[in-house]
Amino acid sequence: MELSKNELFIAVREIISQSRLKVFRAANSALLESYWQIGKLIVEDEQQGKLRAEYGAATLKTLSNQLTLEFGKGFDESNLRNIRGFYKSFPIRDAVRHELSWTHYRLHAVSQSLNL
Repeated sequence: MELSKNELFIAVREIISQSRLKVFRAANSALLESYWQIGKLIVEDEQQGKLRAEYGAATLKTLSNQLTLEFGKGFDESNLRNIRGFYKSFPIRDAVRHELSWTHYRLHAVSQSLNL
């Protein structure tokens, strides 16, 4: 079956678009999963078995410095607060919708922290 040049372009473009979408979804899902786990660890560490965290601890600052040295940008205190807020907003992992992006959840976490 011979395709016109335009039909060939459209078919190839669709394959590329679909594969990029699959990659984005897989990466987003992995990012959400890792951020949820990181948030859980931060909350558990800060609370140390108590219902509420002790404030004044330098947990996020220390962790941010260490992660930034190891992995570069993306783990400043502000983002770690967002990651912590993400977990606190969605403590049940199955409630996290992988179709939504980290940006969506980050904005949700920020809006929740402003309401507290």
